[in-house]
Amino acid sequence: MEEITEGVNNVHITAADAHKSNRIQVSNTKKPLFFYVNLAKRYMQQHDEVELSALGMAIATVVTIAEILKNNGLAIEKKITTSTVDVKDESRGRPIQKAKIEILLGKTEKFEELMAAAAEERDVGNGEEQN
Repeated sequence: MEEITEGVNNVHITAADAHKSNRIQVSNTKKPLFFYVNLAKRYMQQHDEVELSALGMAIATVVTIAEILKNNGLAIEKKITTSTVDVKDESRGRPIQKAKIEILLGKTEKFEELMAAAAEERDVGNGEEQN
């Protein structure tokens, strides 16, 4: 879990990275669930909102991330968009349609307070382990 937090802390966003610098494209095969949860928190700190996007089987992962953030009081749903996109199937050589979801989340009024409390709790926990 510690390396996930380190990975999230080392992510730096520049304007050249994407046309939407607050978008996270989620895969259910590349990173663990809580990597995306922590990354979404970081994006919300920097941009006040985050857009979670996924195709196909990763849709369930995006919904889970959004629900974790909402249930912890960190985010509110602003907009949910569903659509289908054509993706080229490499094995068959023809396009197939995949479902796509985009969930736009914004900070709650208590976001900063909850993040500060979590950071404080982490600092206290780390101090106790060293003694």
